Amino acid sequence: MTRSQDRNSTSWLWILIAAAVLTQTGVNLLRPVTTYKLLDFGAAAGAVGATTAAYAIIPLVVAIWLGRLTDRIRGLRLLLVSGALLLGLGGLGLALAPDVALVFVASALLGLGHLVFTITGQTAVARYSSPQRMDAGFGWFTAAFSTGQFLGPVLGGWFVEHLGVGATLWIGTLISAAGALPFLFSFGAAGAVTMPDGSARHGAQGDSASSGIGISGAESNAAKPTMWAILRTPGIPVTMLAALSLLSMLDILTAFLPLVGEQAGVGPGVVGTLLGLRAAASILCRIALPAMTARVGRRPLMLWCLFASGITLLFPPVALLLWSGTGGVVTAGVLLVIGGFFLGIGQPLTMSAISQAVPASWRGSALAVRLMGNRLGQVVIPALGGLVAAAGAAGAVWMCCGLLLVSGVAMTVSRQGRGD
Repeated sequence: MTRSQDRNSTSWLWILIAAAVLTQTGVNLLRPVTTYKLLDFGAAAGAVGATTAAYAIIPLVVAIWLGRLTDRIRGLRLLLVSGALLLGLGGLGLALAPDVALVFVASALLGLGHLVFTITGQTAVARYSSPQRMDAGFGWFTAAFSTGQFLGPVLGGWFVEHLGVGATLWIGTLISAAGALPFLFSFGAAGAVTMPDGSARHGAQGDSASSGIGISGAESNAAKPTMWAILRTPGIPVTMLAALSLLSMLDILTAFLPLVGEQAGVGPGVVGTLLGLRAAASILCRIALPAMTARVGRRPLMLWCLFASGITLLFPPVALLLWSGTGGVVTAGVLLVIGGFFLGIGQPLTMSAISQAVPASWRGSALAVRLMGNRLGQVVIPALGGLVAAAGAAGAVWMCCGLLLVSGVAMTVSRQGRGD
């Protein structure tokens, strides 16, 4: 490959990263501010949980279909642009919603836009990356998501305090829709070889590299990628449980830390900064992910991720509620940085593990099954969190910590059962 071809073969990733930063900044600005809009309507914790669950309702239904679509089509740019524009449309709905019911509908539309962009982006990384560079590709892609998770809450908290909830929702809408702009540039990978079904394999590399999380590779001439065939692949169910628990914790923190802040007398700007610190730690760990994986191994990293984040994130709500003033906020910030670092390790590892477990022509579908599991968690866990939070907002966070620890135990037991 010439130097020019090498630049072209990675330009698609930087375009995708730029779009991901914009879309995720927008959506992570909109979602915490949605909680404040619900509070302005006088809504209770149960309504916050239901609205958070609404974000995942449509994606739960269409995820598999969308994954199969990304496997079949040759060009992914139009779907990525559509995801960004759907996010903008969801933000518009949030800004204009006059009551809780329409906030619920707009949140569902926002979740659909996020699903379209996320599945298509993950498929692009799996399609255009060589197996040796897949961890790095998913690491950079999820680092872009973490950048948005950092910028969105920080900007959102500042704008709410200075401009109000309504204006902040309009700003989030514009940032989300701007995620379509990077795709005005050429998007694709010079080294990708298109296969008959429209999927692609990067160069002449094989696709059966082991994930290192107890999932072996698969041959590329497999049958149709049904959901049950994917779920029967060894190691995928336990990896999906890990992915579900990790994403559920991010959702619970985003939706319920503002409620904890309200109970503790901590303003939106401080809460936004705390959420941003969590995301900043995830950015750092994802940039360093290839080096950590090479040194420690994927399975030990995944176990550290689940157990350390599950334990550490028990305590930020305690610090805010029981230690008033600067001391409690600083302590919560330190704990969120530590927990966020470990929390950020897991998602890219689950993506690469599942991608490399299945044939190249199954990757979009497999990633969609993973996301469907995540969305199921995003429907059930926030709804349960809303019920638990009726007795105290911190309860929702503690419930998710328990789920992380259960996932860690399940992965440990699964490993021991195979004797490895």
